Amino acid sequence: MKTAVMVYADPKAGTEEALGRLFNALATTYEFKEKGDDVTLMFQGAGSRWIGELSNEKHPAFALFEAVRDKVAGVSCGCADVFGATEAVEKSGFDLIKDNPIPSTSGLTSIRNLIDDGYTILNF
Repeated sequence: MKTAVMVYADPKAGTEEALGRLFNALATTYEFKEKGDDVTLMFQGAGSRWIGELSNEKHPAFALFEAVRDKVAGVSCGCADVFGATEAVEKSGFDLIKDNPIPSTSGLTSIRNLIDDGYTILNF
């Protein structure tokens, strides 16, 4: 089983719903990891902003994020650009993914490539 967990929720929304979506994405990744499954975690769209938020040790999802840090494939480069998260992603050491060369962007994550590689995609 191959699963890609995608985080789209926007931390700037300031809602419990956004935090809940992040928490569930991290928990799902953790569960798959613990079972030994092939799982990858990616941050897309406004979800690219979470990387900066999750660097704070006092964040309620910090410990869970640290438990799945090794499963983070990266952050959509074009999304990080649009949503002002590029600097935080670069500081974090995570990859900026740009395998989908969309015009007028620095490139996005290719969902099609994930599907071609046999991944089931879960969106949060």
